[in-house]
Amino acid sequence: MKGLLGKKLGMTQIFGEGDRLIPVTVIEAGPCVVTQVKTDATDGYEAVQIGYGEKREKHVNQPTAGHFKKSGAEPKRYLTELRVDNATDYKLGQELKADIFAEGDRADALGVSKGKGFTGGMKRWGFSGGPAGHGSHFHRRTGSIGMAATPSRVIKGKRGPGQHGNKQCAVINLDIVKVDPDQNIIMVRGAVPGARGSIILLKETKKGVRKVAGKL
Repeated sequence: MKGLLGKKLGMTQIFGEGDRLIPVTVIEAGPCVVTQVKTDATDGYEAVQIGYGEKREKHVNQPTAGHFKKSGAEPKRYLTELRVDNATDYKLGQELKADIFAEGDRADALGVSKGKGFTGGMKRWGFSGGPAGHGSHFHRRTGSIGMAATPSRVIKGKRGPGQHGNKQCAVINLDIVKVDPDQNIIMVRGAVPGARGSIILLKETKKGVRKVAGKL
């Protein structure tokens, strides 16, 4: 499975075939460096660790500095691990750029959604609320959340007010509309989680149907 760490630059729109307007998210994908190779013989599974983003050496502790020195790469701020079919195809210190993807590919985008703090049920879950008339005393409250007699408790997982956003989530099976290898820019159709400047993991999808996973 191929994948890259990158930075969300924002959203824009481009024209496709027949002058059709396509909303896209612009991601600065890579360059990433292979910092560790894991094989069945050494670790029991096939995977590679990649790093993204520069980090000053004085901010790296000694064990982490040794880890980067072994790979021959400069210290990286963000690390992630990707399962692959054959880890021996990758070499320590190998640079991965946006050109590992091509226009027409499908990819999953993983990130952390925007945090909105503590919110009520209407904003967090889309509850309809109560009557809006002047005589009503029930405008935006949650309403009944349990039974008095049986089971005499609130069911686990009941939707209600609470922390909204700031959760890791994914939008899967996105179309890659455009790839600019010179600037390491990848444009994907639609929106991806997170604010501008947040870190995105873009990896090859294995799904055949577009759907949204997690809470955005």
